Amino acid sequence: MPAWTVEEWRRPGPTAAQRRNDLWIGLGVVTLAVLNLFLSRSVGILHSEDSPTRLEQLAWAVGTTLPLVWRRRRPEAVAIIMSVLFIGGQVRGAQEQQVTSYALYAAIYTLGAWGPNRQRSRILRLAIIAAMFTWLTIALVTSYDKITSSEFTGASGELPALWSMVFNTYGLNVMFFGSVYLVGDAAWGSAHRRHQLETQAAELRAAQEAVAERAVIGERVRIARELHDVVAHHVSVMGIQASACRRALDKDPARARSALTAIEEGARTAVDELRRMLGALRASGATTDAAASGIDRIPEIADNAREAGMTVHYAVYGDPVPVPDSVSQAAYRIVQEAVTNTLKHANAGTLDIRVRYLTGNLELDVTDDGRGGAPGAAGGMGLIGMRERVAVHDGELEHGPRSSGGYRVRARLPYTPALTSAGAPR
Repeated sequence: MPAWTVEEWRRPGPTAAQRRNDLWIGLGVVTLAVLNLFLSRSVGILHSEDSPTRLEQLAWAVGTTLPLVWRRRRPEAVAIIMSVLFIGGQVRGAQEQQVTSYALYAAIYTLGAWGPNRQRSRILRLAIIAAMFTWLTIALVTSYDKITSSEFTGASGELPALWSMVFNTYGLNVMFFGSVYLVGDAAWGSAHRRHQLETQAAELRAAQEAVAERAVIGERVRIARELHDVVAHHVSVMGIQASACRRALDKDPARARSALTAIEEGARTAVDELRRMLGALRASGATTDAAASGIDRIPEIADNAREAGMTVHYAVYGDPVPVPDSVSQAAYRIVQEAVTNTLKHANAGTLDIRVRYLTGNLELDVTDDGRGGAPGAAGGMGLIGMRERVAVHDGELEHGPRSSGGYRVRARLPYTPALTSAGAPR
């Protein structure tokens, strides 16, 4: 939300188009005031024994309306100047009454709608209105003898003519200045609400862009993690098999052929998994098929390691129960990455893979008898991927050298046990 309060808000200044509109509207009002001045003179409205000259009357009409050209750029100065000139023209008896009254209305309205300082705008408007009523009172008092000496020809109402005239004059002015005050406040309030909506819309757009950017980054990280998990394991196994094939090519052709067969199968499996993952991404942007790489395929990882020449012990502890697909896939990828790191970096001969079904938790334990603490096993993209998968499921991950030698990766993934038909946990 914006840091400013309602009273602290400052309305942005007029645009170039609004300033051009003020220029043409102001000049149009000046033209109307001058035209109406000559019409009033022609019918004798401004005629009296001490009437000012035509040039002075013209100057008052132009001076009282011309400041409207700057009404939104300088609303405070325009309202003050026009109010002073309006009263001055009436004091001189040279004021064109009709157009200049509406021009004064526009000036006071603009001060309420565009005043840069809310409190100062309110004080200035009240001061102008008070000055207008003060002048009205003075004018009535000073002309009291002239008013009472008239006979109010045609007066036939039920109320005294003098007081009716006084109340009528004050009532019209109360409605005039009250309405301009309220309309100015309403315009300012409308601009304030519009500004709030625009600000909130801008913040919402920025938040949506940030979310979209985070989603793109997250998707890139996910794709990179999946590509790493899919390719690294099979390529590592293929590299070890190729090395074994090279060493056995002359001495043990049968073993070399077996290694080449394993390389071929590993390459085909890697390509199939890549095709499946990329197909899922093209179809809906979803993750790869969890059923294609779940916990039931962990024995394949053990078999691949055996084919690479390692002694592998694989065991499952506890009663296997159905686990969510996301947990199953995460378990497969964690074991796959741990075995890949062993093949690539540990120079180990024995690998131990254990899957434990605990109450509400699936525990994965991968250990080897290698050199332990190898850089590839302790950090890098693979370990980051394991951490992310464990974190997504609010699980725990332990990794590091063992005191007895070798390296260990242990992950615990919480899950909600599936329910039996009777509603009890299985």
